[in-house]
Amino acid sequence: MIDPKEILQAKERIAPYIKKTPLVHSDYLSTLCKGEVYLKLENQQITNSFKIRGAFNRLLTLTDDEIKKGIITASSGNHAQAIGVSSEKLNISAKIIVPINTPKIKLEKIRKFKVELVLFGDDYDETELKALELVKKEKRTYVSAYNDKWIIAGQGTIVPEIYEEIPQVDSVFVPIGGGGLIAGIAIAMKDKDPKVKVIGIQTEACPTMFESIKAGKIIDIEMFDSIADGVWGGIEKGSITFDIVRDFVDEILVVTEESIKKAVSILWKKEEILAEASGAFSIIPILNNPENFKDKAVVCIISGGNIDKELFDEIITHY
Repeated sequence: MIDPKEILQAKERIAPYIKKTPLVHSDYLSTLCKGEVYLKLENQQITNSFKIRGAFNRLLTLTDDEIKKGIITASSGNHAQAIGVSSEKLNISAKIIVPINTPKIKLEKIRKFKVELVLFGDDYDETELKALELVKKEKRTYVSAYNDKWIIAGQGTIVPEIYEEIPQVDSVFVPIGGGGLIAGIAIAMKDKDPKVKVIGIQTEACPTMFESIKAGKIIDIEMFDSIADGVWGGIEKGSITFDIVRDFVDEILVVTEESIKKAVSILWKKEEILAEASGAFSIIPILNNPENFKDKAVVCIISGGNIDKELFDEIITHY
């Protein structure tokens, strides 16, 4: 398990390399629910995603021998960009394996860095298996996008930033893919205030964590195409995120693809916030059931802003 102190240590460790992102009050959502809604804008983070936090924390804790041999990772995009930035900044050799169908905007950004980029697999699971195969062959250190205590501690550094801005939080909404982000946030939040409700959001197209928690173990499920590519995929067997989510997260909500598109549109039209599909997850519970949050202080994690222009334009036009 991760000690909350490790999250505070991570905050100090990565501070020179990342941004402290804005926590903004949403007038629209606050009026809608008659509460106080705040948006933590990780879409304004370096690489337009929270992933840079965990990436820097992991690379800054590598041993000299691990640095010498280099690292390898698998990613659906945002983690890859984070590894690209952090490995280049710290002068560490990195090989990044991404799915063949990774959005163009993410590939273009990864290619700007001094990394070896390999496209392999039709989905994240195939990509991850390829990366693990190469780890054995090349003796590099595998840097998981989520199944790593240093990655999780890095993502959890969002929480102390929130409490530097507001004194009380009743609920926090967090998107879930592999669970690294919500694991770090849940540990830090519950340490600060055990009464805070930590609620995860997954798409109906890929509710792997939701179904795994329900089953009492990590399971494989049938997955469908989703506009939320940042949280699409299975969960590695034995992932430490499963136990953390089971023990620290109060609830996981499953949302429709339609509601995700609506959330992307509302964030842009009402708040002028550009969020990728998975980045917009966190406002959906408020849109769906505003009455549940009357007189409550709610924080929504806007986890990323890397969205293809064509997809964004289509959503804005129709929603």
